[in-house]
Amino acid sequence: MKKQKNKTVLVTGASRGIGRAAASVLCREGYNVFICARNREFLEKTAEDIKAQGCFAIDLTTDGACKKIIDEIVKSAGSIDILVNNAGDYVYSPVENTEDSDIDRLLNLNIKVPYLLSKYAVRYMKKNNWGRIINIGSISGVVGEANASLYSMTKSSFIGLTKALGLELAEYNITVNTVNPGWVQTELAHDAVEQSDFSYEEELDMIPQKRFIQPDEIAQLVKYLASDDAKGMTAQCISLCAGLSAG
Repeated sequence: MKKQKNKTVLVTGASRGIGRAAASVLCREGYNVFICARNREFLEKTAEDIKAQGCFAIDLTTDGACKKIIDEIVKSAGSIDILVNNAGDYVYSPVENTEDSDIDRLLNLNIKVPYLLSKYAVRYMKKNNWGRIINIGSISGVVGEANASLYSMTKSSFIGLTKALGLELAEYNITVNTVNPGWVQTELAHDAVEQSDFSYEEELDMIPQKRFIQPDEIAQLVKYLASDDAKGMTAQCISLCAGLSAG
């Protein structure tokens, strides 16, 4: 695969886990990678480690933040070619016990933020007649997860967004796809297991391959979807879950 010079990428939620792995792989491939997250300390360390083009310590749920970050990247790099919507959060709770504050937070971060970033990025992608939008969803949005209905609902939104935007933007050489991971070996997954009614061993036993997906596996799929090799793949939702979504 050829190095992708002069293509500019934004990876959200990139200070750790899947976001960090995706940003790192794309940096090594020669993309101009910008990353963002809320924790400045972790973010700046990640940016230094992976040699990112730039980083933004920002809460994307604040008013005007999504437009600001896209405008700043375009001002710095001249374009925004690839958007990796990875930032998100998880809540494990029976529906009747779910806090109103958690509802507002997940609706904003998991749904509104990716939509707004896509809205502002697409304006520039259309001008260049090239673009990639890659959403990091979850199999919980495909098959559902008991006691995580809020999270499942927000992640299922990527299915509709991906299909609709994929059709809408196809003529502009902009592809839109979603990767739906299962259990991934990250801090977020570890915290989710801690919140759940199952132990790590019990969760592992439910996975057909008896293992958690590694962040780099997701990153390698993101790399492919970002490339010209994947130009014919759009409006697709791909489960990468060690067989968990098969039943």
